[in-house]
Amino acid sequence: MGERAAKTELYDALAETAKALASGRRAELVDVLVQGERPVDELAAEIGQSVANTSQHLQRLLRSGLVRTRREGTRVFYSLAGAAVAQLWLAMRAAAEQHVEGLARLAEDYVGDRSGLDTITRDELDRRLRDGDVVVLDVRPAPEFAAGHIPGAVSIPIGELRARLTEVPDGAQVVAYCRGPYCVYADEAVRLLTEAGRGAARLEDGYPEWAAAHG
Repeated sequence: MGERAAKTELYDALAETAKALASGRRAELVDVLVQGERPVDELAAEIGQSVANTSQHLQRLLRSGLVRTRREGTRVFYSLAGAAVAQLWLAMRAAAEQHVEGLARLAEDYVGDRSGLDTITRDELDRRLRDGDVVVLDVRPAPEFAAGHIPGAVSIPIGELRARLTEVPDGAQVVAYCRGPYCVYADEAVRLLTEAGRGAARLEDGYPEWAAAHG
């Protein structure tokens, strides 16, 4: 093989990673898998696709080397192939946020108006955790909390929060977080807590960003 042909094959192979992510549904799957390992049926429910369609997308990610699998009985669990994949996703998202025209408008159309929600930065949350004057609420699904969470956080999935409000100490300042800047679970939690007369704010992004900053 000549030098030029070898170079072409090298860059074509490198481009396979970009091709694997060249689908909104596959990007969404990676966004969920950044949180931790999940079985196919749960991933399908998270992205609103059939199990068959979700499996096809996951197989494409598997062939590209971005995810790996393990079997437990009849269930197949998927996870990211390594920390570099999570870093790639966060970097790709950051680049899109800076350079893709209209992305901010699309994001606002999805997450809604956040101007009325109090927000806290990661640095401020770290300070308040050291001071011990805040309750941190993880409102992601329980499997994601089990896979990794901010130390000291309390797990109350958003679908259970209304029924479990009494578990949130009355009078405490609450910081809710979820998957990242495009996750609306924390928004919903802050609105619900505020309506109930509780002081609440959302973390500026989510657990993956917090974990990356503390790695």
